[in-house]
Amino acid sequence: MKALKETKLITAILPKGTSLRVIKMLKQEMALTTANFNYARGLGKLTPAKYRGVGEQSEKEILTVVVEQPRADEIFEYIFDVAEINRPHGGFIYMQRLLQSTEFALPETVKDEH
Repeated sequence: MKALKETKLITAILPKGTSLRVIKMLKQEMALTTANFNYARGLGKLTPAKYRGVGEQSEKEILTVVVEQPRADEIFEYIFDVAEINRPHGGFIYMQRLLQSTEFALPETVKDEH
């Protein structure tokens, strides 16, 4: 695998049901296939006090995207816009430099072993 130089990790904490749509748009409109998401639970800072009890947490999705440095700001802004992070309870997004990452590609063909 080829080591990538100067990459950034974009992480967005989003409302449940948002990440898959964003990933599809990243693939279609930005030609990116380096996105992933998983689930988490938690409370936002602005969650009303009556919803802060034990068991009253909401599910969130954590979207992560590895991008090369030259496109990092462009992809960051794109995710911010399409995920609608600027609306109330829209989540948040941040970016950090990665010390090292490697390129991942699926093989052109897959051998049928059956």
